[in-house]
Amino acid sequence: MRLVVPLLCALLALAAPARAAEPAEDGPVDVALVLVSDVSRSVDDAEFDLQKHGYHAAFTDPRVIAAIRGGPAGAVAVAYVEFASFGEVRTVLDWTVIRDDATARAFADRLLAAPRSFRGRTAIGAGIEMAIADLAASGFKGARQVIDVCGDGTANSGPNVDAERDKAVAAGITVNGLTIINDHPVNYVYAHTQPPGGLTNWYRAHVVGGPGAFVLEVHAFADFGHAMTRKLIEEIAAR
Repeated sequence: MRLVVPLLCALLALAAPARAAEPAEDGPVDVALVLVSDVSRSVDDAEFDLQKHGYHAAFTDPRVIAAIRGGPAGAVAVAYVEFASFGEVRTVLDWTVIRDDATARAFADRLLAAPRSFRGRTAIGAGIEMAIADLAASGFKGARQVIDVCGDGTANSGPNVDAERDKAVAAGITVNGLTIINDHPVNYVYAHTQPPGGLTNWYRAHVVGGPGAFVLEVHAFADFGHAMTRKLIEEIAAR
């Protein structure tokens, strides 16, 4: 019996997933950024693929690397969250510290390789809620905190978006947005992707908030990478 217990403990330790390094071990960062990405059913597989390649192109862009290196700490921490319906939200990539080309490319490669998580409705509030929790648990002291929400439609599931945005702002977090406009939506998603006043104005009213918050707009998933590059530079380089 004395031999069995230590053996079981050793086997359980081997079976347990490896834990990421504690943030403190990676040193200070200028920005702690959570990318919150809409993977609801209005985003088809081709659009999802373009979105993932857009993230990859942005994080391997020399201008983004220069912005990261230009901060006092010369580093940022990034996590990646996907959401669809309420209950369909998860942190796909946990906190990763990016400080140079190699660490940026490693993160971008992992993001590109990650399979799609969901295909449900659109619970933007749930995505923001998860991002708030990730930031609270991150351990990055003194870093600016930013949530970056990307999507192609209004919320139609999950917790109230305004309430979750307000929680983020009250915690000192800036919530930015990137809207992907479907100029030719099918009838059953028209009201969802083309709300009165436009999706970008809907994001301004319900999603973004906090110091320096902004929304960028693109009209095709093919343009996502260019917009994300610009957005990352603005978020990282903000002083």
